[in-house]
Amino acid sequence: MVTDAEIAEYAAFAERLADAATAVTLKYFRNPIDVVNKAAGEAFDPVTAADRDAEAIIRALITETYPDHGIFGEEHGQSTATLKNGPTWVIDPIDGTRAFISGLPLWGTLIALNDGTRPVIGLIDHPATGERFMGTPGQATGNRQPIKTRACTSLASAILSTTDPDLFLAGDERAAYDAVAAKVRLKRYGYDCYAYAMVAAGHLDLVIESGLQPYDVQAVIPVIEAAGGVMTSWSGGPADQGGQVIAAGDRRLHAAALDILRSAAKP
Repeated sequence: MVTDAEIAEYAAFAERLADAATAVTLKYFRNPIDVVNKAAGEAFDPVTAADRDAEAIIRALITETYPDHGIFGEEHGQSTATLKNGPTWVIDPIDGTRAFISGLPLWGTLIALNDGTRPVIGLIDHPATGERFMGTPGQATGNRQPIKTRACTSLASAILSTTDPDLFLAGDERAAYDAVAAKVRLKRYGYDCYAYAMVAAGHLDLVIESGLQPYDVQAVIPVIEAAGGVMTSWSGGPADQGGQVIAAGDRRLHAAALDILRSAAKP
């Protein structure tokens, strides 16, 4: 269990990690960079030196400062402790690499501390826009100012975001997403982790995604929850392992969308 004093210490350290990563990622952003495709076949899952170098500096700082803590990152895997064994830092050095290589500014660095049971600290950092969002138990901030989700009781009033509708699996999964999307007021695409930050800050209402990994979601969960929102799987269970996830600023909106998504929820 992580104590309140440790929360403050680790939150400050998460900001130090984000600062170190920013120094790396901004050096590469909008400059020529080689792109490697990690996916097989016709799929496209890009990675760059910016991803790898930013994660390397984060891991080095964690190992130096908290050698008994675990690390789970997108580019270099898992080391030391496990998520069920003790404090583990869960990191995605660049969430939104497609945006990064396209010169678009809404990619972010995701840093979470999992206490062995669930993520208790989450940081969403957007170096290109100068915005930073933090979630700790009972407190959510954007650039150190309190943030809060907004009330939105119905799908008809909601603004929905997903990274790309084409990423949903054909069949029941895409049909379930489309059924929700058909009921909302406005849809916005392509924002990656920035969409979750905007839900927490009270500008968007709903994010629906699929095919995610733990490092895609663990940093955003504490931010959404501390701001007053809710984030679960499509079946209504924990979202911390990724897969199919839904985040909403209002629990009533979450319930309405979940009723539709449950038809395509995977166990």
